[in-house]
Amino acid sequence: MQLLVFYLVYPILWVISRLPFKIIYTISDVLFHLIYTVIGYRKKVVRNNLELVFPDKSKDEILKIRKKFYRHMCDMFLEMVKTLGISNEEMQRRYQVTNISVLNELEQNGYNCMTMISHYASWEWALSINTQMDSHGYGIYQKIQNKYFDKLIRDIRGKFGTTLIRTYEAPRIISRLSKGKETFTVGILSDQSPMVSRTKYWRKFMGITVPVHVGGEELCKKYNLIPLYLKVRKLKRGYYEATFKCLTETPSAAPNYEITDAFLAETEKAIYEAPEYYFWTHKRWKHRGKQQNAV
Repeated sequence: MQLLVFYLVYPILWVISRLPFKIIYTISDVLFHLIYTVIGYRKKVVRNNLELVFPDKSKDEILKIRKKFYRHMCDMFLEMVKTLGISNEEMQRRYQVTNISVLNELEQNGYNCMTMISHYASWEWALSINTQMDSHGYGIYQKIQNKYFDKLIRDIRGKFGTTLIRTYEAPRIISRLSKGKETFTVGILSDQSPMVSRTKYWRKFMGITVPVHVGGEELCKKYNLIPLYLKVRKLKRGYYEATFKCLTETPSAAPNYEITDAFLAETEKAIYEAPEYYFWTHKRWKHRGKQQNAV
């Protein structure tokens, strides 16, 4: 059944990836009306999340943000598909890094780095930065149950040479890499919600106390990886601007959770600036209020 679904869907994705952006965004407009107006995919979840973290906003403001979010979500999905057929030159024109020198200088000085990314704007296209780096890039990701689509996602995300490693493999592989002579950079999505039973740290995120994922920080501290926050701005449809910010130059000496706090503070700033570009369909705040029972 998995293979059948893949064979039915893949040709459509392949054709889309070869279309010009003008047509892709026309398809995105149609997809938006289907998902938002007809199906209503997770509209209640998105609205509840927005009302929770923006209690001072009016009903009309919440609905406007929600609608903008769905338009962006459809764009981003099709942009990810387009990655299959986009050239390096076109990608660098559409996803520009303002200060790649920050990363390259650290690499040239022999430092290994960890780029901490949030589900904001375009995290899929962040993998294209590998073509501008002096060292090799690795991306930590969670395996998809359908093994055929898992391979497809690996192919898409590895289009620009980034090596993908599964979550459970990360400590072992990073340990091996850190013992080598070549520098490397690891990318990780660090705003995900961990299981309550495995939570080590709770803090306020967008004003709500939730369990926080600290895996990125733990890897930085254990293997002395310089943590870099990647701030991404959406300039206009299909164009993004990314900027690196060093969270600390001494990760091994940083107090526990300082790196995580710094990353989430930067993520919050981005969300407050343009909330429609955060990934609101996830139930990020579903564990609020459970801290006392978890202790």
